[in-house]
Amino acid sequence: MKIRFTPVAAALGLAAGVFMSAGAMADTIKIAVAGPFTGALTQYGAMVKEGVDTAIEQINASGGVLGKQLEAVTIDDGCEPKQGPVVANRVVNDKIHYVVGHVCSGATIAATDIYNNEGVLMVTPSATSPAVTDGKNYDTILRTIGRDDQQGPAAAKFIIEKIKPQQVAILHDKQSYGQGIASSVKSELEKAGVKVALFEGINAGDSDYSAVITKLKSSGADFVYYGGYHPEMGLLLRQGSEQGLKTKFMGPEGVGNPDINAIAGAAVEGLLVTLPADFTQDASNAAIVKAFKDKKRDPGGAFQLTAYSATKAIADGIKGAGKDDPVKVAEYLHANSVETPIGKISWNKQGDLNDFKFDIFNWHKDGSKTVYK
Repeated sequence: MKIRFTPVAAALGLAAGVFMSAGAMADTIKIAVAGPFTGALTQYGAMVKEGVDTAIEQINASGGVLGKQLEAVTIDDGCEPKQGPVVANRVVNDKIHYVVGHVCSGATIAATDIYNNEGVLMVTPSATSPAVTDGKNYDTILRTIGRDDQQGPAAAKFIIEKIKPQQVAILHDKQSYGQGIASSVKSELEKAGVKVALFEGINAGDSDYSAVITKLKSSGADFVYYGGYHPEMGLLLRQGSEQGLKTKFMGPEGVGNPDINAIAGAAVEGLLVTLPADFTQDASNAAIVKAFKDKKRDPGGAFQLTAYSATKAIADGIKGAGKDDPVKVAEYLHANSVETPIGKISWNKQGDLNDFKFDIFNWHKDGSKTVYK
């Protein structure tokens, strides 16, 4: 649209000049934070947002990137696969070049084609499904977390070597993330000769799991692995306890959420969870941990430091590429390693980390967790 030079426009010239100056001062590089900010899984979105915000604050305080400040733009996908493309198209239409997210694997898988086709660099700090990257030949899709086929074997190895059960029951929520990791655990256990007495899906969002608990009790399993998120795990624990089920449970990082305590109550005590290693205990992260705590943020959740690392990787990639060009930034990251709170990280050709450590934690009824010894 052309603006005609009129007396009115001339009269507004000073104001326009002020506006343009303010706009120039506010020149930023935007990073979309895509994840669940409504619905049952909002806390995972909050974990990622805390990590991104803390990283951006520290990067901006040290001068920003290429003379520009970073700015987070929060976009809600509700952890719904059908919302993945909606969010991705909004990112593209808003001309945002970088994304930290998506948080949940289903929404991530649904969004990645659009990002890669449109040259948007997406770094997920939490989507662990192998299907995010396997066989896709993506150029601009990366992770700062391990995959389910790393996490699943870690869980299975622990079950085999430490728990030594007679037979295991495996449940999942029928979704990309939950069923994928449950299948990985099942495969590894069966390779080792451990009998899987039950492998069954439950409906996410149900409020009564009495029928499946009855199956667990009659299956003869002396250990239960669940692939999915905390709302369903919390109900399984509480209702199992109410029905006299004594079997120990284990789950992936998706169940490692403080909200599970409110759902499960005392029955959560002793739940086993695979989570990213506790990077807050690394002495080199002391200043970063303090930065979180100064803002009353928790650095010790599943995804805060992986999200911080995703943001720092984007910033370092822009610096390394010497320009705000997401394709060039992705090329730089594929060819170089980056120092982050989760260690010195590098990526393979398909955008997965070359190395990532999952630890096993005991979850406690007061909301704390301790590394399994």
